[in-house]
Amino acid sequence: MRIALICCALLAFSNAVRSADASSPATTPFKLTVQLDWVAEPEHGGIYQAAARGFFAAEGLDVTIVPGGPNAFVVQKVATGQAQIGQGDSTDILQKIATGLPVLSVAAVFQDDPSGLLVNAASNVRRFEDLQGKTIIARPDWTFLKFLKKHYGVTVNVVPQNFSVAAFLGEKDAIQQGYFIAEPYHIVKAGGAKPRFLSTWDAGFRAYAVLFTNRKFAREHPTELRAFMRAYIKGWNDYLTGDPTPAHAAMKKTNSALTDEFALASRQLILDEKLVTGRDADGGPANTGQLAAARFATQIAQLEAIEVLPKNKVTVEQAMTTDFLPAR
Repeated sequence: MRIALICCALLAFSNAVRSADASSPATTPFKLTVQLDWVAEPEHGGIYQAAARGFFAAEGLDVTIVPGGPNAFVVQKVATGQAQIGQGDSTDILQKIATGLPVLSVAAVFQDDPSGLLVNAASNVRRFEDLQGKTIIARPDWTFLKFLKKHYGVTVNVVPQNFSVAAFLGEKDAIQQGYFIAEPYHIVKAGGAKPRFLSTWDAGFRAYAVLFTNRKFAREHPTELRAFMRAYIKGWNDYLTGDPTPAHAAMKKTNSALTDEFALASRQLILDEKLVTGRDADGGPANTGQLAAARFATQIAQLEAIEVLPKNKVTVEQAMTTDFLPAR
């Protein structure tokens, strides 16, 4: 009798343990924050698609996406641990590294940063050499302006930008700093003629749009960072080759000004210019997210030549790594 009671008790205990295991939550997802450089738009398509389609969750990650804006202070937030990953351009990241901020580029967003100059369709400016003596609406601290002066020997007047295209409309001599996948659409939508676009990459100034992280986070959480990159790259390829609706719906929750028309038009421009996959011989889906040390070496040399970076202050090894990217 006593043996029977003991067996019953053991069976009950075993069933209770199995029941508890079945109801116990899985391993707690790893939390990390991504600080964007601008409001949610298709330039962030890979991140939002990965979140909306559950790619981050499938990698055991709980990702919070924080939209940016003119004063987002992305690099500072990542450097101080307020965010673990940030989006920016490689030119700015290199300059911040030179000041001592402990950040590191870990993936490409765009293989070529789509910044450049919007030129009114009626303007006689067709080449960078034609900019001599012209007035440009731009951020006075835009590094590309210094490159223009050094590389082409031109002198320009700069009027500070206010992130609006209003001053561009109706002024045939207008020249304005802009983003290839944004401002041209808004200019045409407002009734203007499609502007010409003088891209930074056509001038040989080939900066990346990048994701970067804090060096301490990279040292302490390599597994989680690799998991993030797998999901992120999957998100970009899914956004560009599949249905972008999940990402666009998620973006509109934080950016009420985003329309389906603009989102689809911007996405198409990303595809047309192969901004994510690259236009070089090694371009294609396998190139999504990849960084090239040679490109960084060239950019460092260019920034040293225009005295934006002190000589030998920043090395390629300090600036970037491919250690967290999937092998090609």
